[in-house]
Amino acid sequence: MNDQTQRPRMTTTAGAPVASNQNSETAGPRGPLLMQDYQLLEKLAHQNRERIPERVVHAKGWGAFGTFTVTNDITRYSCASIFGEVGKTTDMLARFSTVAGEQGAADHERDVRGFALKFYTDEGNWDVVGNNTPVFFVRDPLKFPDFIHTQKRHPRTNLRSATAMWDFWGQQPESLHQVTILMSDRGLPQDPTFMNGYGSHTYSFWNKAGERFWVKFHFKTQQGHRHFTNGEAAEIIGHSREGYQEALFGKIEDGNFPRWKMFVQVMPEADAETTPFDPFDLTKVWSHKDYPLIEVGEFALNRNADNYFAQIEQAAFSPSNKVPGIGYSPDKMLQARVFSYADAHRYRLGTHYEHLPVNAPKCPVHHYHKDGQMNFMGQKTGSVDAYYEPNSFGGAVEDNSFAEPPLRISGEAGRHPHQQQMDDYTQPRALHDEVLNDEERGRLYKNLAAAMDGADEAVVQVALGHFDLISPAYGAGIRAARAEKAQKND
Repeated sequence: MNDQTQRPRMTTTAGAPVASNQNSETAGPRGPLLMQDYQLLEKLAHQNRERIPERVVHAKGWGAFGTFTVTNDITRYSCASIFGEVGKTTDMLARFSTVAGEQGAADHERDVRGFALKFYTDEGNWDVVGNNTPVFFVRDPLKFPDFIHTQKRHPRTNLRSATAMWDFWGQQPESLHQVTILMSDRGLPQDPTFMNGYGSHTYSFWNKAGERFWVKFHFKTQQGHRHFTNGEAAEIIGHSREGYQEALFGKIEDGNFPRWKMFVQVMPEADAETTPFDPFDLTKVWSHKDYPLIEVGEFALNRNADNYFAQIEQAAFSPSNKVPGIGYSPDKMLQARVFSYADAHRYRLGTHYEHLPVNAPKCPVHHYHKDGQMNFMGQKTGSVDAYYEPNSFGGAVEDNSFAEPPLRISGEAGRHPHQQQMDDYTQPRALHDEVLNDEERGRLYKNLAAAMDGADEAVVQVALGHFDLISPAYGAGIRAARAEKAQKND
């Protein structure tokens, strides 16, 4: 028998000792129940409220804590304190996820993987909210809700719709660069430690002299790249739907800490006016020849969460969390995400979501936000009498020394069309023709043929026309894979 004197005393949420947690209070041996049994009511009421809304996208995720270490001096590009000196370390949190699946989805489904990082810097939290791909399906945030609708369930069947997916992709040829990556080997990593991460968007740096540079963030896995085929993944799902969680958690528990190296591509501010493509277009990559990778540092994930819900499910990442020395760009998708991510967290977690321990900065915090649900921290202004600004009572004040240099923009306001001037075929053509080898292209064709199963044939033909424009061999390869698949099914 356990020695109860050595164990913590069970209490109600208000701190009162619990005498018995085995039986409800009743009027007799058989009942009925007594309304005064607050312990019972508390447990039932809390159970009814244990779930919060899942994320609309990236609902299924896996995460851990770690440490980022600077390995190369980039202070000529950025005055961000996190990069202040070689050897400097910063605590961090990483969360990986699938985009389309709900919380109960299987980990080993072919999908884009989210790659979100939170750095608890000494000048505030810096979040990088990206994917395991360097590009995305759309370049304009006006189309993002439509795209996500195609990845979710049909309102009548409540099933995923291949027709909706291919109908959207076929009418948005900008999507096909990302589709090519998704349907390639890298669309199904064996676990989160075997994939790269990317900031995807174009961000900016500025240095102490006020010079601005455009940047892309890359996080290269040090475990190598390992992938599953659709068939191998299906076999794994038959045994476990939690393969990613098992792998990430198990490796860290065993002391086998996964590592990634951080690199940046840096573009001088003026170059954006002369590049042959729009460097702020989220469907495009930058040439490594023109803008080579520059090492910044590395991070290792070395600690699992003590409570998944409190520290991973409630973790809130947003591009709105930036620090001096790191800024935005005219990337339209990034501009929209600065609002939408923080707003999603306010909806899911509450007004003061950034005061939850996992989201709270580790540096001093002073602001004039007031009241609201679950305000358990009181005022953060530096003075009880200073609940507005400006004030005469010693409240926190601005510091102009951290001002960001002006972001140069030009043009006329309006809804500017994209397709007339955008080239959506050259970069996926280079990926198909020059990067992938014959075996990789063969698997790509088979994966695309499988993804087209069940889609309306007219919709598929529109999409195939765009694959032909990327490369005649690309379209032909998919058609051959579809024919082979159909023959096997006959």
